[in-house]
Amino acid sequence: MLVRLFKDSTVLAKAAAEQSAATIRKAISQQDRCRLILATGTSQFQFLDALTATEGIDWAKVEAFHLDEYVGIPVTHPASFRKILMERVIDKVGIKTFHFIEGDAPDVSAAVQRVGRQLTSVPIDIAFIGIGENGHIAFNDPPADFETEDPYLIVNLDEACRRQQVGEGWFADVSKVPTRAISMSPRQIIKAREIIAVVPDQRKANAVNMCLEGEIRPSAPASILREHPNTTLFLDEDSASMLGPTFRSSLTQQGYVTVGP
Repeated sequence: MLVRLFKDSTVLAKAAAEQSAATIRKAISQQDRCRLILATGTSQFQFLDALTATEGIDWAKVEAFHLDEYVGIPVTHPASFRKILMERVIDKVGIKTFHFIEGDAPDVSAAVQRVGRQLTSVPIDIAFIGIGENGHIAFNDPPADFETEDPYLIVNLDEACRRQQVGEGWFADVSKVPTRAISMSPRQIIKAREIIAVVPDQRKANAVNMCLEGEIRPSAPASILREHPNTTLFLDEDSASMLGPTFRSSLTQQGYVTVGP
């Protein structure tokens, strides 16, 4: 894992977009397409805005998946990740091939299996992810399942995760937040050839600390990213604020630091 520290979320988003765009262009030049995974959540919005504004990407040759979706809410709901990605990415750049997770399908299990087969049919070139306040990646709340090879899981959302969704303004109160979601599994996420983890904001500082310090463990789901040699974790001063002084000093002096398992 490569960790890069930036002064604020705006600079972070631009740098992450530049690195991501280079990977997308390279994949298209080498294989005439790029398969990628998109994340939602308010922490991703600046990055997605910067990426979709980047010139020189042939988005018609991009095939996209998303990380997760609530069970039971329609695509018209303001919190629907399908709706968010359609408005912030797909409609902006004209991606023609996007594989939706249908959380409101009549048979959710069948929908999960269908998109899972599409996902695993060909390797993923790059995955964009965030880290939740409780340390989750996608909707893999702690303790996450680090063993399953299933591409997508139907998971129960914990209280901290559901309260984060209220705090971000997607639901009026926690009783309105679905209790279940479809989530890409941790093992599937780290099968991507490259991972870009965009994690700004003070409210993510504890999750960043859990990700980078201590053992790789299900109680800190994002820590599994340290097993992936081609992951870049983009932090700003706020999200890095709880890291130890030695670690922060290395980041500040070098602009980045490599972190292994």
